[in-house]
This record gives sequence, C-alpha cells and structure tokens, in this order.
Amino acid sequence: HVEGFDIPVLVNAFGSRERIACALGVERLDELGDRVAKMLDPKIPGTFADRLRKLGALVDVARASPRRIASAPCQEIIETDKPSLDTLPVLRCWPRDAGPFITLPAVFTRDPRSGVRNVGMYRLQMFSDGTLGMHWQTHKGSAEHHRAAEGLRGDQPMPVAIALGGEPALIYAASAPLPPGVDEVVFAGWLQGAGIELTRARTVDLDVPANAEIVLEGYVDPRERRLEGPFGDHTGYYSLAREYPVFRLTAVTRRARAIYPTTIVGRPPQEDYWLGKATERLFLPIIRLVLPEVVDINMPAEGVFHNLVIVSIRKRYPGHARKVISALWGMGLMMLAKTIVVVSEHVDVHDLSEVAWRATGNIDPKRDLVIAEGPMDDLDHAALRHRFGGKLGVDATEKGPLDDVAQPWPDEIRMSDEIRERVTRRWKEYGL
Repeated sequence: HVEGFDIPVLVNAFGSRERIACALGVERLDELGDRVAKMLDPKIPGTFADRLRKLGALVDVARASPRRIASAPCQEIIETDKPSLDTLPVLRCWPRDAGPFITLPAVFTRDPRSGVRNVGMYRLQMFSDGTLGMHWQTHKGSAEHHRAAEGLRGDQPMPVAIALGGEPALIYAASAPLPPGVDEVVFAGWLQGAGIELTRARTVDLDVPANAEIVLEGYVDPRERRLEGPFGDHTGYYSLAREYPVFRLTAVTRRARAIYPTTIVGRPPQEDYWLGKATERLFLPIIRLVLPEVVDINMPAEGVFHNLVIVSIRKRYPGHARKVISALWGMGLMMLAKTIVVVSEHVDVHDLSEVAWRATGNIDPKRDLVIAEGPMDDLDHAALRHRFGGKLGVDATEKGPLDDVAQPWPDEIRMSDEIRERVTRRWKEYGL
C-alpha cells in the first residue's frame, strides 16, 4: 500500500523471464513462437495427425474472438460525478520526472474513419485530478487515430478508454508491435486460449475489458496539446519534454477491491524489457515467413530494444547479409532499429561475447558496414533530428569465395572432437 491511498499497488508482475512466461501461459517464451509457427505453416497437412494438429491451431484462432457481457467486474464501482485521478496511487518513478506517470495502461481508441480498434501501451503523465498527457508516439496506432480525428472532425472529441490490469495477455498485447489490421483484443484471446470479455464503457462509445481492475474513460480534443515530460525512460535517460495531446477524464470505474498495476521504467533489464523479450520470441516465426534464411534473433538489454538487433542467417550468396539488413528495416516497427548485426547461422546470437568477437574480427569497415537513414524512435535523443536519423548495418558473417575476398578466410581454432570427448570423460580425474 502507498501511504494515503486505499488501493494497493502491484509492480514487477512481468519482471523476469519466468514471470512473463507464466503470465502468458507457457513454460518457455519460445513456445509462443512455436504456436505462431504452427498457425502460419503454409504446407497442406499430409497425415491425419498433421491435419488434427493444424485443426487445433485453427480452433485456437476461432476461440480468440472477444465476448461482450453486460455486468462487468470493472464496473462494480462507477464514478461519473466529478471523477478524480487523485484516488489512484500513481507513482513518480525518477527524481526529475515531470510528475506522476501511469506506466502500464492498455489505451483503447478507435479509428474515426473505419471504426477499427487499437489497444496500445503509452506512458500517461498526470497533469491534474482530471487530465493526463497522452504520449502517443508517431509510429503507433493511437497516434494514427489521433491524426485521423484531427483531419476529419477537427473540433470533435476523440473517445479514449484506459484499462489498468485485467488479463495478462491483454496487458502484453497492448505493448506488442502488431501488424496493421491485427486486433490486439483478438490477439490476446488467442494467446490465452479464450476470448477477452468486453463490456460497454459508461460515458464513451468504446468497449473496455470487463476484467480490468480500473478503467478511466474520457476524450481527447484533437486541437489541444500540452508540454509532457521529462520522464526517466527505458533508454536510461530522461526523455525530453514535448507537446502531446491531453486526455480529459469523464468517468472512473473499478472493482470493489481494485489493485493498481504499474511498472518502473528505466535502463534494461527492467520489467518492460521482459515484455519486449516475449515479443522477440513471438515474432521470430513472422520474420522467418518473410526471410526464411533467418535462424535466430536477439534484441539484448544493452540495446534498449531498437538500438541493437543481432540476427543469424543461412548465408547463400553475395550480399545476403545486406539483403536481410534492408528487409528488416522495411518490416513494421523494425524500421526503428538503429544497429543491425548479421552473423552466420552457427553463431549464438544470445552470446554477446561471441557476437562482439565476430562483429569486430569478421568485418572490413569499407566493405561490411551499411550506412542508411530512416525513421527513428521518438525517444532516440542521439538522432540527427527528432524521429529521423542514421542507421548502421554490420555484415559480421564469415567471408569466402562467395564474397570475392582478396585473401583466403582462415579456419577457426577448435580442439578435435576426440580430445574434447576424452577430457570430458576424464574431468573428475583431473581434480577439477
């Protein structure tokens, strides 16, 4: 409990590999990728057993559709007459934060043109007991809805609902960079094997998750902006103060014994790093669908998500690594990747010592570095300018006849299998 508040705080619920796996109903995060791979497998099942497995994957998708219910736990208590954010134990995470921030929300918006729903996770600065700063980053779905509202309706308020807590799969889905047109609510239902229950919000024209702990209803005036930030972010730095839209509260609904979920954002590994690691494993099969030569991928903590992507590939022709680098920069939010390092298929991309050895020893800077420019993350303080800057691709694969190198490529030093087996067998004799 936070002193002065009746609502308890839950923090670090996703704060380890084991916790995020448990929250998503698997023992290992790689199981998420296995499920996606089965669903995306284009091959026609041959045997009866294969057909049953394929049918099971399709049934999982069919079960994912949301269900609407009338009486919802998230509306056991309803505050529409002078609703206030002051009843929530919203935390100030770092000393120089501009104020308290909601850091683990699922923000529901709707495209005013098509009616398509988006659920995203954005930090929300608490300006007052009735207003929040909406940190909608340029490349995200809710920001697109906001731009559409600006263009189509001008002065008409845009309905917004902010869900706190509820199904872990939905909290995760709000953070995931899903392809355009993929409904986060359906995706969350697929993850947990059962559709998410929704109910109608009380003051805005939106569905909200029925099992959330707390729901904040309100609207954004497309014309209104306010200085938001600074905020101690996952980059390890305070993100700069900038103008962002303002959310105005119209209702607070919650469970009778609600819990306020939050997370402390900062230099990885923090809790949000593990949400990102789940995304990495989940989306590997989707990357392989476009780039079948990809063996594995790692976005290490040191790279704070987009700053460093390490990829291993089955190299087959000259320029293959460059092709993969360019293709990754063209895939969804991978466009924000600042540095992509490509290594050969036998390299463990999760062994940063080995990757560093190869990324320095296997390159000629003139031949193997790709310099480009493109979109950058809103939070990248080192970019040439806000949201646009330089990128680096590194071909750290071994070079050989395919690459027309000027000198033979040497063999790696490796002890013979016979000696390795003998030493392993006699290890205890050596007193080690």
